[in-house]
Amino acid sequence: MTLHQQIDKAAGVPAIARPSEPAHIITTDAEAIEIAHKLANDFIKDAAKRDRDRIWPVAELDAFSQSGLWSINVPKAFGGPELSYGTLSKVIEIISAADSSIGQIAQNHLGVVAAIRTVSDLDQQKLLFGEVLKGTRFGNAFSEFGSKRAVDFETTFTDHGDHVIVNGRKFYSSGALLAHKVPIVALDDQGRAWYAIADRSAPGLTVIDDWSSFGQRTTLSGTVILDNVRVDKAWLVPGYKGYEVPTADGAIFQIIQVAVDTGIAKAAIDETVNFVRHKSRAWVDSGLDHAYDDPYTIQAVGGLTLRLHAAQALLEKAGLAIDAAVAHPTAETVAHAQITTAEAKILSTEVAIEATNKLFELAGTRSTLAEYNLDRHWRNARTHTLHDPVRWKYSILGKYFLNGEKPPLHAWS
Repeated sequence: MTLHQQIDKAAGVPAIARPSEPAHIITTDAEAIEIAHKLANDFIKDAAKRDRDRIWPVAELDAFSQSGLWSINVPKAFGGPELSYGTLSKVIEIISAADSSIGQIAQNHLGVVAAIRTVSDLDQQKLLFGEVLKGTRFGNAFSEFGSKRAVDFETTFTDHGDHVIVNGRKFYSSGALLAHKVPIVALDDQGRAWYAIADRSAPGLTVIDDWSSFGQRTTLSGTVILDNVRVDKAWLVPGYKGYEVPTADGAIFQIIQVAVDTGIAKAAIDETVNFVRHKSRAWVDSGLDHAYDDPYTIQAVGGLTLRLHAAQALLEKAGLAIDAAVAHPTAETVAHAQITTAEAKILSTEVAIEATNKLFELAGTRSTLAEYNLDRHWRNARTHTLHDPVRWKYSILGKYFLNGEKPPLHAWS
């Protein structure tokens, strides 16, 4: 029986134990990519089973965060690697091609690390970055289920001197269940949004395993209930400051979403090639002995691969733009990072959905058998790409290129 089957889904899930050893600290971009490939080779082995049986990726997450990949955007001034966002996004793409749920779980952690760099004072940065370098994993309790818009929050905190008390209810809380710390978006008495970073085991913080989406099933993105949760002010991060003036924070949250979708597209194309090469039959009217000689299949795979490579190139370009905006945040550099990331978001969404759909068309009826669980790629792509709609990305691009209007400053842009 798996761990999650032993727990009543209506009840809160206990916090997990932290690894006993400190996490590795990566030193170079090349090392990060090498480690990502090694982890991906392990994660892919049981990815279909984890999705089918909804098995929590406990050991996988420990390996992922202990590898040093969860601290790669910690600044060098605090002992971190401070690798490029091109490398960070490539790492997420590699991991997501193996298991996109695991790739997504890291997203909010890395985004919060970026926000701490932008908005926290030196003492807070020293404290929080020190924890990240040890291997502390941040989850998230950001979005709320019943609000009119994603940026509307009812969760609040009240000031109690050296600490605050947080009350509210969250959903879409990817990573919270298996986190060590849970950053909570909560409003102060002026309506400003902060990250109140609570201990996962804090009294009053309840994480419920009620994520029922047909895709990204093991992100465990369920409900978080906050009932008088205490957070010391040392762990209260003024996240709102990251959007009062132009910063790269929004583009950083976005590029990791892009990397997940690009990884899903890569996985689907790899599955297509493997199935057509080894399992599919040639069509009856083709006169061919092998499915991989079918000219229509050849053309389709070529087209999909071309669009994947274009998405990967835009992802790399967006990483360079974000690096420039982090180094020199101005209205112009930030807008360029947002626009380039939006372009990558559009293409990665479209190729992920197309590739996961074409998989079955090109591989044939046998590819739909439950034993292969290949539909997880389409389910994951369809679910994850809903995070922020591409139709609004086209709008952002049109307004920028036609009228010079810069994108709005928030985590969805």
